[in-house]
Amino acid sequence: MNIEQARFNMIEQQIRTWEVLDQSVLSLLAVVKREDFVPSEHKAMAFVDTEVPLPGGQTMLAPKVEARFLQELDVHKHERVLEVGTGSGYMAALLGHKGQRVVTLEILPELASFARSNLERARLMNVTVRQADGSRGLPEEGPFDVIMLSGSVAAVPPFLLAQLKPGGRLAAVVGQQPIMRGMLYTRGMSDDFSSVELFDTVAPRLVGFEEPSRFKF
Repeated sequence: MNIEQARFNMIEQQIRTWEVLDQSVLSLLAVVKREDFVPSEHKAMAFVDTEVPLPGGQTMLAPKVEARFLQELDVHKHERVLEVGTGSGYMAALLGHKGQRVVTLEILPELASFARSNLERARLMNVTVRQADGSRGLPEEGPFDVIMLSGSVAAVPPFLLAQLKPGGRLAAVVGQQPIMRGMLYTRGMSDDFSSVELFDTVAPRLVGFEEPSRFKF
């Protein structure tokens, strides 16, 4: 496989066609080597328009979903980022190139170790992987400018939105199969929030988040 040709095809044929036109995002996708974050037995899938299997029964989000979220979050160099669901560490690497500092939480020890190794090899010194249940966020270290949920949830818990700074953004895949949507939430200057539906998709559940029957309103 010609890796650079495969990377080019991924960017031009999958990602651009999903309304990802921010040149800084496209350039970053050409630089951060996705194949280095894919398990060795699945290297051939690194640039395919699908979710790549990971240890522990988890998966990487499809490349176009990662890229679209990265564009819509519009992370700046001075901003602090929290990610829930580290997976392979690839999304954390992209966020690390964009922001000042990234803390990423992974509940599965084998995945936390895998991601840590990948990020160290990529020399992302501003990204910290913690093996922890991220379903409550990280309130003791908030508020954050950006929160990325790298998987799906039935609904975004209010206590996670509360960990955003004014002007902060949270991205997640929200809903129930077969209907889920990529969502972007933005905090106003007080406790008001706005949301935008970005795209339809389906993604695996993040571990530890409650399902609708258990939510209390």
